[in-house]
Amino acid sequence: MELDALNDEQRAAAEAVSGPVCILAGAGTGKTTTVTYRIANQVRTGAFAPGEILAVTFTEKAAGELARRLAALGVRGVRGSTFHAAALAQLRYFRPQEVGPILASKALLLRQIANRLPGAYRFRPAGDLATEIEWAKNRRIPPSRYPASARERTPPLPHDLMARVYREYERRKAEAGRLDFEDLLDRAIRLFEEDERARAVFRGRYRAFTVDEYQDVNDLQQRLLELWLGDRDDLCAVGDDYQSIYGFTGAGPEHLLAFARCARVFRLERNYRSTPQLLALANRLAPSLGGARKTLHAMVPDGPEPELRGFASWADEAAHLVARVRELSGLGVAFEQQAVLVRTNARSADVEEALHAADIPFQGSSLLERDAARTLLRRLRGAHGPAGDVVRAAALALGWEPVPSEDLGEREQTRQSDLARIVAVAEALGDASELPAELERHFGAGVARGVHLLTLHRAKGLEWEAVFLPRLEPGELPIRRGDVDEERRLLYVGLTRARRHLTVTWSGPPSCFLAELGARGGRPGRSTRAPAAELGPVGQALRAWRLERARADGVPAYVVFHDRTLAEIERAAPATLAQLGAVPGVGPAKLERYGAEVLAVLSDDDAGGGAAVARSSHSARNGSAIA
Repeated sequence: MELDALNDEQRAAAEAVSGPVCILAGAGTGKTTTVTYRIANQVRTGAFAPGEILAVTFTEKAAGELARRLAALGVRGVRGSTFHAAALAQLRYFRPQEVGPILASKALLLRQIANRLPGAYRFRPAGDLATEIEWAKNRRIPPSRYPASARERTPPLPHDLMARVYREYERRKAEAGRLDFEDLLDRAIRLFEEDERARAVFRGRYRAFTVDEYQDVNDLQQRLLELWLGDRDDLCAVGDDYQSIYGFTGAGPEHLLAFARCARVFRLERNYRSTPQLLALANRLAPSLGGARKTLHAMVPDGPEPELRGFASWADEAAHLVARVRELSGLGVAFEQQAVLVRTNARSADVEEALHAADIPFQGSSLLERDAARTLLRRLRGAHGPAGDVVRAAALALGWEPVPSEDLGEREQTRQSDLARIVAVAEALGDASELPAELERHFGAGVARGVHLLTLHRAKGLEWEAVFLPRLEPGELPIRRGDVDEERRLLYVGLTRARRHLTVTWSGPPSCFLAELGARGGRPGRSTRAPAAELGPVGQALRAWRLERARADGVPAYVVFHDRTLAEIERAAPATLAQLGAVPGVGPAKLERYGAEVLAVLSDDDAGGGAAVARSSHSARNGSAIA
């Protein structure tokens, strides 16, 4: 197996076959490739046998992909598993009597409990209740300590009522002899805390560990990992604290950041996904993201500037989104290579309606498939009478709040929004029997192919040629009840899903994050771009050369080099073609076409003072390691 396919940073990480190792992998930097080669190299060098390595992923799909890639490198026998699957296997081996049927979902049991709650509380989505219980269990908080521990949170129910639901859930689950996924981790922890023989057997079997997506490890998973390791340190933690977005389940980047302080750290910052223009925008959030500083550098050619634009109304914003989707389709960007990312499903219906009206196929979200519409339509089956009155009464009976509370969970916000939207549609109809057909006309289900419509959380790990981020407004992003730091990371995830085209829009007051992105103005109807790179004397000389060359070639200036690339050239101060070719944004074609001219500008007497200073500074930085 050769490591020549890796860049310098990836290769260094792959060659570090013993721990502790921390790979801080920015978005689009080839994380999975690096991890795969590192595990394969552990086997190839004889550091560990395949059966001694446990690779922990966050989904079974990721575990399967890891196994497939390792097999392509000639390595088989490495165990790839999620935390929960590994815990289940360990319990079945050491304490099979403690393994009962596993709840595939908490929702059914919680729905039964919620149906007995007082008033409108009984209509709270079971998913919101499940998320709150998972938050508590992942932090090892039992029902008895929940009210005190959750004092600073805004749960989907009042604290005392939520504690009651939590207690009743645990009681019914135990009575039925069932376990949930958090129970698997908790029982595996107790197994290794209590059973010295089990610890010895397990540690004798597995000697090296790799944990992917370490920024999303929770307290339960961290404790289990510590028990697996014991006093050993052959752990490779892989993650990006900038993409830690699951705090609502009890996960957080603190474990990754703590590990990075005591491990050999390898930073992957060469991005093979997005253009320099898109990364320049995303990097503007970095100073506020905290944690382990990472600056992504584009390894793909220049592209158009991202568009940041405010509108006077949602109607104008939606019309622009639709027009831009069509425009990109005409330029060869298929609908399937475009995505609209929203903060919550409560807002996806706005986009669904706009795309449906424009006859643009979409996939992913559908109001008619969500709980509010399905429940309401079941209740209205066969109903007749004035549509507005009949539908409003049915919605009120389902707990609809015409003026919704501000402290609702995300799923309940979505449910309330969907009910309100259905009532509004009904108000324009004559008879209630017309409602199903009218809803289908507005919100007909998406198709197997078309523009992707999904939430920012579901978009993590995916990428598209073009990405739209609508409704960047207070209360939307950041969401009213959200942790602002995590909301910022969620925006960062959204920005870094795009490969070439990015459109960020709003029609209310601009989000606080727009100022961090450097958006100027924000007046309705005005399009703004991310601020240009700051150029020094050498960069200004390069810009003057670029203008002349662009005029001679009859092309826009950014086609020659974008300002971001000029800034990178100025920073690197290359003296040879090889050094210039290593600058992000240059690439082989541009090196061949413009390389000699760029080096001539850099060595020109008119810019010589600036170039000399830049080269001197660059040499000093590079020479410090061998001084």
